Amino acid sequence: MRYYLVAGEASGDLHGANLMKALKIQDPDAEFRFYGGDKMKAEGGVLKKHYAEMAFMGFTEVLLNLRTILKNMKACKADVLAYNPDALILIDFPGFNLKIAEFAKENGICVCYYISPKVWAWNQKRVLKIKRIVDKLFCILPFEVDFYKGWGMEVDYVGNPLLDAIAQFAPDVSFKRTYGLDDKIIALLPGSRKQEIERLLPDMLSITARFPDYQFVVAAAPNFDEGYYKQFISTENVILVFERTYDLLNVATAAIVASGTATLETALFHIPQVVVYRGGAISVAIARMLVKIRFISLVNLIMDRKVVTELIQEDCNTRKISDELNLILSGDGRQKMLSDYQELSSKMGSAGASDRTAKLIISYLKEG
Repeated sequence: MRYYLVAGEASGDLHGANLMKALKIQDPDAEFRFYGGDKMKAEGGVLKKHYAEMAFMGFTEVLLNLRTILKNMKACKADVLAYNPDALILIDFPGFNLKIAEFAKENGICVCYYISPKVWAWNQKRVLKIKRIVDKLFCILPFEVDFYKGWGMEVDYVGNPLLDAIAQFAPDVSFKRTYGLDDKIIALLPGSRKQEIERLLPDMLSITARFPDYQFVVAAAPNFDEGYYKQFISTENVILVFERTYDLLNVATAAIVASGTATLETALFHIPQVVVYRGGAISVAIARMLVKIRFISLVNLIMDRKVVTELIQEDCNTRKISDELNLILSGDGRQKMLSDYQELSSKMGSAGASDRTAKLIISYLKEG
């Protein structure tokens, strides 16, 4: 069968690639066309647009780049229609993908949504639209099933694809030697979007002088080069690694992590962390009025209590990051977080989300 996938950021590219791999096992003659990234491209098919050209964060950023977003949306709709797939598989990225879903549904194309939109965070009435325009919805967070059921919508809980990615990870035993690393490493995960990096990396790096015994290693995004990152680095104990995030987490002592999927990845590697976030002032003010959740990190949301500290906006500063990092480098704070991580891992269940989703999609298509 023919599948059209749309992923708009690095995490979507990773999960899209794993889903494509699983679909090929169930459907060896599968054909793919997609908006995504290098990992999806490696699985075969036709990459129409890279996510690096699509990812915009926050209300004001979206408004400032609205022309580009609308142009991308128009091109995607036309390409989906021309390809006429057996299934359109949308991966997270709701601001863009819900528009594509609506268009596809109007044109009789089967719409599968993998990694459900986080409508539980704000404007929950969007569920009514999702019920109308999405044929099958696959959730990856345990609490989402009850949420959607409360709105009269049946969904499939498939587990979390991060567990798949981590299960497939084979540590590079020479990683530390390759990069000249010792045993005291603080991982910095500033995200993959330009706006994230430019807002968060300076704050992350501002603490390096306070921890002279540690090496700081930046998990760099592949869509930027070394020169781009060097503009932020002014001390010698900072090292860049590209596309080696799991190898980095595997050897890290602790981490400072941009809010997003990486917070859950870091927790599943059992690395104590401080979560940071900075957005545009207007975007954050609007979000604070609209968002209905107590936490921003997936770790705290899944556990429904504070496990990791979240430093947002003005709290994301040198002193507070340093103070929180000191609490998790040793002692009771570190042990408590590691104990909470054990409980989180138990809640998350087992690997196999990609396989389960692929089987459900193909079963649904055969029924249809």
